[in-house]
Amino acid sequence: MKWGGKGKQEEKGKQEKKDKQEKKERGKKGTLLRLGGYLMHYKWYLAAALLLTVGSNLFALIGPMLSGYAVDAIEPGPGRVIFSRVFYYAAWMAVFYVVSSVFSYLLQVLMITISRKVVYRMRRDVFEKLLSLPVGYFDVHQSGDIISRISYDIDTVNASLSDDVVQLLTTVITVSGAFVMMVLISPRLVLVFAFTMPLSICITRYLTGKTRPLFRERSAKLGELNGFVEEMVSGQKTLRAYCQEDHTIDRFEEKNEKAMKAYYRAEYYGSIVGPMVNFVNNLSLSLISVFGAVLYLFGSMSIGNISSFVLYSRKFSGPINEAANIISDLQSSIAAAERIFRLLDEPEEPVDAPDSMELKQAEGDVELSHVKFGYNSVKTIIHDLSFHVKPGKMIAVVGPTGAGKTTLINLLMRFYDIQDGSICVDGMNVSRITRESLRKSYAMVLQDTWLFQGSIYENLAYGSLGGMEQKMEVERVREAAEAAGIDGFIRRLPQGYDTILTDEGTNISKGQKQLLTIARAMLLPARMLILDEATSNVDTRTEMKIQEAMRKLMEGKTCFIIAHRLSTIQNADIILVVNDGDVVQQGTHEELIRQDGLYRQMYLAQFE
Repeated sequence: MKWGGKGKQEEKGKQEKKDKQEKKERGKKGTLLRLGGYLMHYKWYLAAALLLTVGSNLFALIGPMLSGYAVDAIEPGPGRVIFSRVFYYAAWMAVFYVVSSVFSYLLQVLMITISRKVVYRMRRDVFEKLLSLPVGYFDVHQSGDIISRISYDIDTVNASLSDDVVQLLTTVITVSGAFVMMVLISPRLVLVFAFTMPLSICITRYLTGKTRPLFRERSAKLGELNGFVEEMVSGQKTLRAYCQEDHTIDRFEEKNEKAMKAYYRAEYYGSIVGPMVNFVNNLSLSLISVFGAVLYLFGSMSIGNISSFVLYSRKFSGPINEAANIISDLQSSIAAAERIFRLLDEPEEPVDAPDSMELKQAEGDVELSHVKFGYNSVKTIIHDLSFHVKPGKMIAVVGPTGAGKTTLINLLMRFYDIQDGSICVDGMNVSRITRESLRKSYAMVLQDTWLFQGSIYENLAYGSLGGMEQKMEVERVREAAEAAGIDGFIRRLPQGYDTILTDEGTNISKGQKQLLTIARAMLLPARMLILDEATSNVDTRTEMKIQEAMRKLMEGKTCFIIAHRLSTIQNADIILVVNDGDVVQQGTHEELIRQDGLYRQMYLAQFE
């Protein structure tokens, strides 16, 4: 029984290994088919490339035959050389080689054009895919790794399409044509390749099977390295404030070394293929020379035929050797394409239900009833959350870190869908409201400011009227900036509202950036506002002015405020105290202070 169980385990292990290998092979074939699908968008370009490839290689294949004729025109003995025939064949050789070179040049230009179009389409598809992915995808994937896929991986595919595809087409046509010509010259001498070709194929298959996982690992390690660098670059101030330069360098060295080793292993083992195949090809040339000489001695071949056969053998084995040399590049591009297609295959944000309706002119009545939510099936963040917010009220959400405050905002915006319960806006369940119309009903300001490279005016008017092609009145923008307390600062800039914001250009503090995002939110025609720690980077005096301006501008609108600093939400109509995913207290500031609860403890901790 013991031995039988062990045998079954080994059999199961072998089957799992076989299934895994078959899955990898299917994945590789699927990747190649999908790349072919991109190429087929430009089938007429491909047809022209195929014709140029055939023409270039056929003209090049005529040369060795004419060379043999020229050699045979040289007869032994003085005065027996017929130079006119030699020059005749040589002239035609030059013509054919020139035409072949012209076709080859046109082919290269055409393939660069095709690869440029394919990469443009692929990069566009990846970027559009990123915009259709749920927010949860970006919460669990490093920005650097995503950027690596849209830049490095696509560039790797681009290089392969523009160079390697041409080489493969050339190899197929040249090898086929050279083989036919060798058979016509001497079928017996072709038998040499019956020994060398299987040997070359076995070596190539074995080595490529070993190197393919190494190139996958290389792309993955490079993505990890890019992700780490992106994190460290964006966190420079924190890094230096905590004096973590040496530790960060050590971590970078570790990740850089892993990426370097992965790169070295892939390139090292990939580079073995070329020399091994080249050795086999040189072996075949040696055998052809020996057996060709024997056939010549027995009068079965002329010197010209031997010369032509040797040239054709080089054309036969040369492209195979070159193809073997680009195996590493192909493996790298396939690994890169797999990473790209894995991103393209990620599930998109669920589409709206067929019976979904648009939320037009929302009043701001929000009700959560017995909401349950967790980011995964293991841990539930919100257990049983219920509250009702009437239109035009200012709602503050407070609580300790990890209580579920930001999660609540994610649910209101439908960045995530709840697992149980319901969320209603104006009496409509949000699951029956289109995401676009729901999100347009909110104006949102986050703690992490986001401004793009462009003028201050463009940043403030961003999204207000559905596109930058529509111009918003400058006076409206100035009114919002003045209400946010940032107008005076903007006017003091060199170009005022036309000043271009760049990372290394205008010196704008984090607090001023936050004021700009608040002014931007004021311009949105939304009836509900979300402020997620929006005043955390603003000094207390400016904060009070913003609160006064916000109350005037948001009159009649529902406003959700998440704040740790309780001084900013004392005037809120309702304060919801959230702890462990549940509302444990609710009421006005005065009401909650009179109660001996969590809110009073938090307030005393801040002001005593």
